[in-house]
Amino acid sequence: MSMNTFGHLFRFTTWGESHGPALGATVDGCPPGIAINEDMLQVWLDKRKPGTSKYTTQRREPDQVEILSGVFEGKTTGTPIQLMIRNTDQRSKDYGEIAQAFRPGHADITYFQKYGIRDYRGGGRSSARETAARVAAGGIARAVLAELVPGLEIKGYMTQIGPHGIEGERDFSEIDNNPFWVPSAKTAETWATYLDGVRKSGSSIGAIIEVVAKGAPAGLGAPIYAKLDTDLAAAMMSINAVKGVEIGEGMNAACLSGEENADEMRMGPNGPEFGSNHAGGILGGISTGQDLVVRFAVKPTSSILTSRKTINQAGENTDLITKGRHDPCVGIRAVPVGEAMMACVILDHLLLHRGQVGEGLRGRFGAE
Repeated sequence: MSMNTFGHLFRFTTWGESHGPALGATVDGCPPGIAINEDMLQVWLDKRKPGTSKYTTQRREPDQVEILSGVFEGKTTGTPIQLMIRNTDQRSKDYGEIAQAFRPGHADITYFQKYGIRDYRGGGRSSARETAARVAAGGIARAVLAELVPGLEIKGYMTQIGPHGIEGERDFSEIDNNPFWVPSAKTAETWATYLDGVRKSGSSIGAIIEVVAKGAPAGLGAPIYAKLDTDLAAAMMSINAVKGVEIGEGMNAACLSGEENADEMRMGPNGPEFGSNHAGGILGGISTGQDLVVRFAVKPTSSILTSRKTINQAGENTDLITKGRHDPCVGIRAVPVGEAMMACVILDHLLLHRGQVGEGLRGRFGAE
């Protein structure tokens, strides 16, 4: 079992390596009759692609997606959709010095311990380059959701870089106006100065990303092993370099009393209305109809220009400086990846929900 597939009914399998000729995803379970074209998917890939600012790796990849199957005359056919993204700017020579030595903090050593072989060129399969395929699959999910849940909106943004959080009030209109996807123009300026120093020193820093889905219907998810938050946590944790995931209050829930944490409710004209959202829109593994709120922490990029102690494949001690083109904060390009994974999970659970209980109303209040 190689475990390269994610999802239950809406499933995608990613393939390819960082320095191979191409990478991509095979998407299965997409409903037929959904309008899809390459331009629709490219919008999301352009958000993730490298080289878009001085704060990301300077590897130049157009990340141009090609649809090879599953779409006819601009509509999905219900058969597997094959997506391919060609690699065009590989510089494998940058990795010659690590052909035998393991980079500290990378998956080099664990891949070798497990498989006895590894692709040292950019980390091969363990590279964050793999996430381009996820974003393409997420574009398919977004197109389906746009038809099935027209009011749904998924938005990701950074809330912290290193020790620096968001300054002042959040202005979500600013998210697309700065290279950090942060909802604050003032904060973007502070982060730019800070990350410039990190970048010029040859080091790196971690980040926290929040992804919010507004307009998700109530009833998605199921107890016990198909909880919506279980799959959201798995989706975010599967992203390269992620070391922690929170739903709603997350770890901070341990600091709250029962009175503070429980989201009180009253009946409104269109159904239950909640006074707060500490639960992140999920109770008992099932969505409440509130905003779905997920946060994940991304570790610092392990490829830095400081000499680090390590070992080689012969078991000898050595020192290593990792050269090449790397993100000083990989969290920046993780934002559209988190959005894509949120879209895939929501669509998957929407299809599961319809398969179990149909499309009729459930939980009707005041019904006799």
